[in-house]
Amino acid sequence: MKGLTLDAGALIAVDKNDRKMLALLAQTDELGLRITIPSTALAQAMRNPARQARLSRLIRQPDMDLVKLDGPDATAVGLLLSKTGTADIVDAHVVVRALLAGQPVVTSDPKDLLLLEPNLNLIRV
Repeated sequence: MKGLTLDAGALIAVDKNDRKMLALLAQTDELGLRITIPSTALAQAMRNPARQARLSRLIRQPDMDLVKLDGPDATAVGLLLSKTGTADIVDAHVVVRALLAGQPVVTSDPKDLLLLEPNLNLIRV
């Protein structure tokens, strides 16, 4: 495993101090692995940075990659949505980044992600 890609559900779990999520992050840190957060997933989870201290702290960690939806990613997301006949840009961005990073996705709702990529490696929180 090269690290973890977090979707909005995983970020919300961090924010809510979910024990399983915190254990995953601790294990990732102990192993020196990277955490990937697509910016679209962060936008879905971040509502009030002043009250979301855990989430705000996570995105500032040195082992974390906050990935923008840039031109190449936007193209890959659009192609994936077209291929699967789906419309959720955030989920598609999470899948694209996880596949590029070779990382499993941490999620609270795997159903929509599996529609995009049935062989996606998932960790449910």
